[in-house]
Amino acid sequence: MKDFNFYAPTRVVFGKQSEEQLPRLLKEAGGKKVLVHYGGGSAKRSGLLDKVYGMLDDAGIEHVGLGGVVPNPLLSKVNEGIDLCRRKGVNFILAVGGGSVIDSAKAIAYGVPYEGDVWDFWNGKPATAALPVGAMLTIPAAGSEMSNSCVITKDEGAVKRGFNNDLCRCKFAIMNPERTYTLPPYQTAAGATDIMMHTMERYFSKHEDMTLTDAIAEALLRTVKESTFEVLKHPEDYRNRAQIMWAGSLSHNDLTECGLEKDFATHRLEHELSALFGVTHGAGLAAVWPAWARYVMKKHISRFVQFAVNVMGVPNDFSNPEATAEKGICRMEHFFHAIGMPTSIKELLGHDITEAQIDEMVDKCSRGGTITVGAMEVIAPDDMRAIYRMAR
Repeated sequence: MKDFNFYAPTRVVFGKQSEEQLPRLLKEAGGKKVLVHYGGGSAKRSGLLDKVYGMLDDAGIEHVGLGGVVPNPLLSKVNEGIDLCRRKGVNFILAVGGGSVIDSAKAIAYGVPYEGDVWDFWNGKPATAALPVGAMLTIPAAGSEMSNSCVITKDEGAVKRGFNNDLCRCKFAIMNPERTYTLPPYQTAAGATDIMMHTMERYFSKHEDMTLTDAIAEALLRTVKESTFEVLKHPEDYRNRAQIMWAGSLSHNDLTECGLEKDFATHRLEHELSALFGVTHGAGLAAVWPAWARYVMKKHISRFVQFAVNVMGVPNDFSNPEATAEKGICRMEHFFHAIGMPTSIKELLGHDITEAQIDEMVDKCSRGGTITVGAMEVIAPDDMRAIYRMAR
């Protein structure tokens, strides 16, 4: 068991009509002039954006809006937001949307009080100040509403990186599962995959003696699997939409990491895939994970057996642990296919990737061969190349 420090300060306001508490939450957090940050047209079409603006007007809270956040949020939009906040004297940022919007809001929050290039933080510079951020979640997936993580893509060179710092943790997260009823099936499935992977990246750890944390993780994974099937059949199933939305927050607020050490090699490998090809993050994770799992499985058989038995429902063949572990990976692949996710890069993109593209992704993932990724199994550039080839 690894020593740990668990910190999850975000106030969660969950349930039907939870949006109505926005003015109170903003006033309690000191929000006097708010940047309302959002993505494409769904926030407008659903009427949510108008409702937010109306509540702010009624409460006498000044606001400005900035939309246009795209999946794999861009540094150029972050810089636009930083400039707008400075010009308008914004002192609080409200993200209305999913993980891309929340991450863009966090990046803007870092940049407003900083005199240099905000990308410095994604190059390793520690942050010392940030504007407060709140979230009104509409897409359960990234878990950014309760995490200390912020992933941004630099337009020039398509460089996608994450930055973790507790300064960016949301002051509050408003979560109404009803707002997820209209999510397309593909987005629902990709979001569920991302949620599960956030926990699996922690569950697959070299520390194997934290029974309680393992049990929490296993229950979360089983629940998301079952609930995803239900909401794909019945999109307005409140109970199962709520299970998925809450799981998204718990999967990335470090709860399923307590006593363990997160790995996140699959995430790092996928970041380069989505940066280069613009694919949906959750789908990219589904395409990469089986290759990573088979690449490291033999060195960590007991962990993969535990996953196969306790999460995927595989009978334990005590005489052949490797066969049990392999069946667990196969069942995960079957689950991905059942919800419409790919299990290879070719299936994801619809075409093969070249050796030159693999070399580019390896170079970016390893930052020119200067870093490794992963913790349960350290993945060096040669390993990255082998995994991308296996994932083809």
